[in-house]
Amino acid sequence: MKNRSPETKLKIALALTAVFAVVEVIGGTLSGSLALLSDAAHMFTDVSALVIALTAIQLSKRVADVKRTFGYYRFEILAAVLNAVILILVAIYIFIEAYHRINKPTDIHIQGMFIIASIGLAVNLIGIKLLHHDSHKHLNVKGAYLEAWADMLGAVGVITAAIIIQFTGWRFVDSIIAIAIGLWVLPRAWTLLKESLNILLEGVPEGIELNAIHTVLSEVKGVLDVHDLHVWALTSGKISLTVHLIVEENNPNIQTILNSAAKLLEERFEITHTTIQLETNHCGHDDLGKLDRKNK
Repeated sequence: MKNRSPETKLKIALALTAVFAVVEVIGGTLSGSLALLSDAAHMFTDVSALVIALTAIQLSKRVADVKRTFGYYRFEILAAVLNAVILILVAIYIFIEAYHRINKPTDIHIQGMFIIASIGLAVNLIGIKLLHHDSHKHLNVKGAYLEAWADMLGAVGVITAAIIIQFTGWRFVDSIIAIAIGLWVLPRAWTLLKESLNILLEGVPEGIELNAIHTVLSEVKGVLDVHDLHVWALTSGKISLTVHLIVEENNPNIQTILNSAAKLLEERFEITHTTIQLETNHCGHDDLGKLDRKNK
């Protein structure tokens, strides 16, 4: 599966999830299980996440033009934000519905609930396997991967609820399991939302220390000072950097300094898209890098 492209994996996961989401809605309605319906709702958000992910991948392939010189990479992050928001809204809906069900339990068809959830578990496990490898590389895929995990836990929860209700008759367990699914989803959706918004706001990417970059560049032979340092990400794994380096006037090793700085940024921080400006005097721009360090 690792040799398949992220796009192919998403398509396979989409086909499996879409078909079973319909089955689960029908089964949840007929059985009267809120836990099964909540899992079905997550399955549908999973379908939307996969559709959005595939759309974002296609759009991000579009080449840069005179209006969008960085291309369309940000579509992936917009998709991740949308997926996170959908997850949060679905979890809130389940909480509200579960509250009503606890106060007024409904009849549940245990056997149908168990069978459908078991099939759903198998589908979810396949989806998780497909998306796991690329979830570490793309926030967009990570969103779909988290939703697949939520669905899988939902299926486990429904199966557990069916077994408990079968032997105890405690129908309220169905609502409790639905709430538990929502509680698992919310913090992960919030984390995805924060990571995505940080990129949209051009914040320093996760795992990058501005102070460390400043220190490394300051140690390059021939560099007298470092200022106007900015680091941001266009999308997952595509980090950009701009910086001004002050050097001695008439320094004969200008190209060597540039090459050394670029090489260190790639080796130490895996940053390859860099714009390095050499100056003999401070240009007067706001030194955000130094301001950040003073505040830490």
